[in-house]
Amino acid sequence: MASIFPCDDVSSYVKAAEYLEKGEVIAVPTDTIYGLACSAKCPEAIKKLYTIKGRDSIKPVAICVNSILDVRHWGDASHLSDILLNNLLPGPVTVVLEKTKYLDNPYLNPQTTKIGIRIPNNVFINNMTNVFNKPVALTSANFSNEPSTLCIEEFKHLYEHLGAVFDGGTLSRGLNANRIGSTIVDLSVKGEYNIIRKGISYERIVEFLNSYGLRGAVK
Repeated sequence: MASIFPCDDVSSYVKAAEYLEKGEVIAVPTDTIYGLACSAKCPEAIKKLYTIKGRDSIKPVAICVNSILDVRHWGDASHLSDILLNNLLPGPVTVVLEKTKYLDNPYLNPQTTKIGIRIPNNVFINNMTNVFNKPVALTSANFSNEPSTLCIEEFKHLYEHLGAVFDGGTLSRGLNANRIGSTIVDLSVKGEYNIIRKGISYERIVEFLNSYGLRGAVK
C-alpha cells in the first residue's frame, strides 16, 4: 500500500525523487490533473507503469522535464525558437517532438520515434524533476478509459500498486472541463503544428501558434 505525503512538506519533492530513483511508480499533482510518474530511463519502471494503468504498450506516454534546455536535450527542437517554447512552457501543454538519441529506453513509446514533453506549471513537480535530474514519464492517475482525477481520493483503487502518493489537494473545483488535461500539440515538423488533443488553454495555444506563423491542423 502506498505511503501518502503532503506536498506542502518542504522535503516532499526530495522523497518523490528518491522513489523515482528506486524505480517506483508514484502519484503526483500537476497543473492540470493527477499523474502517475516514474523514471523514463528505467525499463522496469516503464513496464510497471503500463501494468498499473492497464494500458496498451503501443499507446505513448509523455515525459516531464524542468527546463527548455531539457526539452531540447530529450526532444529535437532545433527548428523551434526559445521564444516559442518559452511562450508555451511551463503550462498545460504537451509538446510532441522527435526523440533524441539520449532518450534510449526501449520500453518508452517503442511504436513511435516521437515523445511528448511537458513542463507543468506546478512547484512540487518542478522541484521533484529538478532534484531527480532525469526525465520523468508521466500519464494520468487512473486506469485506462477511466476519468482523469482531480484529488487523490479518486484513484484510491491504485494505491496498492504505487510506491507513494503525494497529496496536492484538489486541483480544480470540480470543473469537468479540467479533467481533459493538457493540450497536446505536435511540433515535430518545421513550420507546422498539429493538435493531437484539445485540452486546457487550447484556444490560447492555437491563437499563439497561429500568430507565430505556423500552419495548423487538428486531428
